[in-house]
Amino acid sequence: MKFSDMAERQILKAQAEGQLENLKGAGKPLKMEDDGSADAVGFRIMAEAGALPKEVQLRKAVEAQAAVLRATSDPAARKQEMRRLAELQLRLDIEQEARRRFWAV
Repeated sequence: MKFSDMAERQILKAQAEGQLENLKGAGKPLKMEDDGSADAVGFRIMAEAGALPKEVQLRKAVEAQAAVLRATSDPAARKQEMRRLAELQLRLDIEQEARRRFWAV
């Protein structure tokens, strides 16, 4: 079964159960923030629902770790912080590649 068919079935099921009634922003166009991509819109909707995808969580962790690295001056500590940043960046790259492969099918 194609993803679009599964998504359509889930939407119809939610409508039948009344889960899509009285939602915040109903009937209004989606705000195209960030880069305007479908991913950005989907991530924003999930964030508003309190369900951040792993990719977004990792992106925030990478930004936070980069700030820690910038604030660290001791060479030994910087090496440790760079290792942590590289690990987070690798995990983020893996998540992004997995998403790209999933949507390419």
